[in-house]
Amino acid sequence: MPEENPPTAETADTPGQRRPATVAVTAGRPAHEPDAPLNAPLTMASVYVAGGDLEYGRYTNPTWTAFEEALGALEGGRCLAFSSGLAAVSTLLDLVGLGSKVVAPRHAYLGSIGQLADLEARGRVTAVLVDIADTDAVIAELDDAALLWIESPTNPALEVADLPRLIAAAHDAGAYVVVDNTFATPLLQQPLDLGADLVLHSATKYLAGHSDAVIGAVVTRDDELHTVLKGRRDLVGAIPGTMEAWLALRGLRTLHLRVERAQANAQELVRRLEGHPALAELRYPGFGGIISIVLAQGAMAADLLTHKTRLWVHATSLGGVESTFERRRRWKTEPTTIPEGLVRMSVGIEDVEDLWADLSSALDDLA
Repeated sequence: MPEENPPTAETADTPGQRRPATVAVTAGRPAHEPDAPLNAPLTMASVYVAGGDLEYGRYTNPTWTAFEEALGALEGGRCLAFSSGLAAVSTLLDLVGLGSKVVAPRHAYLGSIGQLADLEARGRVTAVLVDIADTDAVIAELDDAALLWIESPTNPALEVADLPRLIAAAHDAGAYVVVDNTFATPLLQQPLDLGADLVLHSATKYLAGHSDAVIGAVVTRDDELHTVLKGRRDLVGAIPGTMEAWLALRGLRTLHLRVERAQANAQELVRRLEGHPALAELRYPGFGGIISIVLAQGAMAADLLTHKTRLWVHATSLGGVESTFERRRRWKTEPTTIPEGLVRMSVGIEDVEDLWADLSSALDDLA
């Protein structure tokens, strides 16, 4: 998405005005001093000499800090890294008051709605699941809500929320707003600029980008929220591994290139998939690297598709450099409103002609 009021040539060298692609490369670096490393080093330490700011390995680590600085700069806030996206989800939901109402998408990351269901079953919260693309219906449920949880696009239905309207309505109702920005990444969508209180990432996906690290993150501009969340992270120990933080930061350096290529591939594949006789439905929000297709012949055809390709990999998760896909209803906890024949496709950065040759051959066989 193009930036509003992009920096001019005169201001582009000012750190606060640099374009996102430059921020991804430069943020979280050590100071440029003679003989200093260009990259943030991997600091393997659980114990520090007393008397400074670090104190102990559960409170902070220089490698986490570098990753947090980089992602915080991209999202325009202060970042906290967590051991996984679900650890970040759990920490956010743990701050919701006893018996409070949480409004969330009916289609969302299974871990998020699973945690909500668990909390509701234990009497901790009241969860109201909505069609996040039906703005008026969502707003109608915000009375007395403590938290509005948004995914946009949703996983795996790819519904898009009207973020400005929903965020404003939630704040009018006195609710905080969390936006899971995993699919869009800060390069395509910056929810804090739209007024969201908190942004969530499964950094395992696009941010790290190479299917080799499990890590989560939360970003906010609210210093009080940041302090509370850090205190909670310190208390429960939901901290990232040092190697994972280093890998995520390394992956972040090429985020703009990977997202650009994955999105271009996805858009070309969508163009070619339109009207294919094997498909009952084609879903794409217009941006990003995720496509969902619904096979006309249902679940069996979808399962066959995921086993007939040689380049596309049958796997869960998404956002890596390689193209992966799976039938989502193979997971028993996936909502029944997701079609049995829906296949979520995470488009990678391979040559689009190779991706199409492999995919179209498998689809043609099914048709």
